[in-house]
Amino acid sequence: MDIPHRALRCGGQLSRPPGFNWLKVQTGPPDVRHYWQTILRLADKRMAAKWFIKRSHRHAGECVAAPAWAWATAALLWVAGCSTGHYQKSADKEAYQAITAKAPRVPNMETNFTIEQTNQLSLDGLPVTGQAADFLGTAAAAEAGARRVSLEEALDIAVKHSRSYQTSKEQLYLSALSLTLARYQFTPIYSAGGNGSLGGQQYYAPSQSFQPDPNNPTNLIPVLSDTLAEQSQVTGHGVVNVSWLIRDIGRVTAAFTADFSRFVSGGPSTLVGSQLGGTFTRPLLRNNGFKQEQENLTQSERNLLYALRTFTLFRKNFTVQIATAYYGVLGARDAVRNSYLNRQGSKIMGDRTRALSKEGRTTQADLGRIEQQELSAESAWINAVRNYQQALDNFKIQLGLSTDAKIVLDDHDLEQLVIRHPNISQDDAIRVALAARLDYQNVRDEADDATRHVKLAADSLKTQLDLVAGAGITSKPNQSSGFPVPQPELYNWNAGLILDLPLDRKSERNNYRGALISAAQSSRAVVQLEDDIKNQVRDNLRALEQAKRNYEISEIGVKLAERRVEEQNLLAELGRARAQDQVDAQNGSLIPRTSSRRRS
Repeated sequence: MDIPHRALRCGGQLSRPPGFNWLKVQTGPPDVRHYWQTILRLADKRMAAKWFIKRSHRHAGECVAAPAWAWATAALLWVAGCSTGHYQKSADKEAYQAITAKAPRVPNMETNFTIEQTNQLSLDGLPVTGQAADFLGTAAAAEAGARRVSLEEALDIAVKHSRSYQTSKEQLYLSALSLTLARYQFTPIYSAGGNGSLGGQQYYAPSQSFQPDPNNPTNLIPVLSDTLAEQSQVTGHGVVNVSWLIRDIGRVTAAFTADFSRFVSGGPSTLVGSQLGGTFTRPLLRNNGFKQEQENLTQSERNLLYALRTFTLFRKNFTVQIATAYYGVLGARDAVRNSYLNRQGSKIMGDRTRALSKEGRTTQADLGRIEQQELSAESAWINAVRNYQQALDNFKIQLGLSTDAKIVLDDHDLEQLVIRHPNISQDDAIRVALAARLDYQNVRDEADDATRHVKLAADSLKTQLDLVAGAGITSKPNQSSGFPVPQPELYNWNAGLILDLPLDRKSERNNYRGALISAAQSSRAVVQLEDDIKNQVRDNLRALEQAKRNYEISEIGVKLAERRVEEQNLLAELGRARAQDQVDAQNGSLIPRTSSRRRS
């Protein structure tokens, strides 16, 4: 019976191929039943993968299969049975474990870190805006049915859906992923493979025969002749390796190899052999203890710590950026409201001036100046509406929303702003900054890395002297039946030293000089950043003091401007106001009010 095998998919059920007769298999030889039971168990346990197996043996109408084929097939399916999803989950598990282990070393680092975006964006839970804002004019229609977003809700949306925030998380994840590979180099690493080939040749095969001697028929004389002969050969080679780099000890490798050769024509014969061997390598001078490999692991560990600090610093700056943009949109909306009030006030002033002009109580020059003020106020209001709409669209993109999303920011957050001047001296502020600034910590640690790299580069200039030792056992040679197992009595061993004198170290010399320069640059970078931090702290404290004073001046300016407008309105009703004074008072009330709002 012929049993063709189909491809098995990881996690799928075994599909019985056409012509498959399970009854014949169950009643067939025990090795065939065991073979198919193994295949079915692999399929049920989701260990099968994309692997094509072809087997077709026909002997006297019965199934013939060797148990070794079942185990070989099972091993191949096990190796090939890992899907892409399995590798992704494995990478995530190791990367997240590395991040979780180092996260406590960075204050305010995000807990439960993940790069997966499983939350679908929905604004359905947010309140709907009520009455449309008249000061937006025709633009108010776009806010009909819009969702009202507070600062807290905006920050939550940004963390979950901002593209820049997601990119920053992925950069941290990639640093952790690099660390998993560096750690993997210090674990037993297994590999396996093989090859097989079929070849043949045709050649002249000299042969000898005996014929009667023509001169003496009773005697036989040898006769040589050349005949064509054909030979075909099947060969195979398989190997299983393991390599383990052990810290401060050396690298240990072991390998099991098997060779198969069968002449299928031209004198059929089979030769099978196997061997088991291992080697030990230990640098004694240059790269002693595999310093370079250990440095790669050390640097990867530190790079992840730097990435954690960078991400935490990004989160802080990101929060400030979102809050700044949030209040910037509210400020633009408030500017529209102020421009609208100025437009309304200018219109009232224009209507009143036109009425006085009809009665002959004002000049045409004053009327023209007032009407020009109306047009300027109208233009300023239109520009303010456009600026607000653009600021809102930009903020949507910053949050990760579509520009088609209908949202309105909560005005109450702007009204609840209060000024809290920090009560801290300049020296204390600098000390706190130098102790808490994560970017400064990274620069200092990178200077330590540069110093360590100088020592490593100096080590590469030394003479290379490696200790290498090996041992192994082999099977009996030229065995033609069964599988030959390596015999302990057929052993071999060797030990020796490999010497490389430092006659060619031009590349290493350049690397060493470059490492010295990098170390000097890193030291200067620490001093430079320290000075920059001190300068930033002093400048920010001065800016806070300036903002506080400007706000106080703006508050006084608002009251003075409102009083000027009231005074000019009273004079206008009496017909005693000058057009220029009215325009100046109206425009003066807009600037302090808007400035005061923005500094809040």
